[in-house]
Amino acid sequence: MQANALERARAINRPARDEMLQRSPSVQTFWAQNTPLFQDAWMQWEASTGQAPILDNSLYDPQLREAIAQAWADPSKETLVRDLWTEVFPGVYEAQFFDPARLSILRDYLENVADAGIPLRPPYGISLNRGGAMLDSRSEGYLAAPNFQAFYSDLMDTYMRPISRLLFPDTVGYDTQTFGFSIQWQADADRSLRAHTDASSVTLNINLNLPDEAFSGSGVKFFDRETRRVEELSFASGKALIHHGSVPHESMPITEGERTNFVLWLYGDKGQVPNFGASDRAIDAKERWSVPTTPKDAFAPF
Repeated sequence: MQANALERARAINRPARDEMLQRSPSVQTFWAQNTPLFQDAWMQWEASTGQAPILDNSLYDPQLREAIAQAWADPSKETLVRDLWTEVFPGVYEAQFFDPARLSILRDYLENVADAGIPLRPPYGISLNRGGAMLDSRSEGYLAAPNFQAFYSDLMDTYMRPISRLLFPDTVGYDTQTFGFSIQWQADADRSLRAHTDASSVTLNINLNLPDEAFSGSGVKFFDRETRRVEELSFASGKALIHHGSVPHESMPITEGERTNFVLWLYGDKGQVPNFGASDRAIDAKERWSVPTTPKDAFAPF
């Protein structure tokens, strides 16, 4: 490891934000040339933070954490997990995911990340997002801090994938690869993200606002392909929405305050996703509660 990686990363001449959002060739070269340096810098930064809070499963909602633990120990108890999710729109489910009383630990960590001075790449295509970062190691300029990466991997493997398989059986086999980013909407700075679908089999959208961090607007509007029903759903502290990536949705304008979220995707090798309306693949509970052995590929949706 380079002894002065942290200092070098902080001092490096980085591309302008607009250049990064426009994906200019020089930006791609910047990330490719400096990835090893930034990985070393994040490792040194995390070591230098001393008694910084550790990200672990104590951050999860206690009911969800217990149900997940029981299902991994005995997959026949997976209904304990399924019962925590409520269908709030056709094909869209909601549950308490993180413990609001513990969310300050994660938010403090992310604020320290933002102040670390190490370059992070914002999510492409979300030009108004002011505080976002890429979370997965397949992405250029990702958050490479080892503690965070261990937490992120556990979130995807232990929580998101089996939950997705329970709620959306057609995604089995199209869930070997992971992707994620954080996003922050700010009133008077960010407006909305127009109607779109995701390049994912399943999308998990988790709100990270603390209980006393109120905001107005910034709901997510969902569109049902079959009935043409449209409904706007709102976020609460630590709550999550999960749905097929093929469900059209739109982030509505935020009018007051800030909203901070993790947006996490699962998809198959080289970006494969199930066809809309595809039939379910029958698997038993034991297979649902397993981690794929497929290695990570180099494909990143953006």
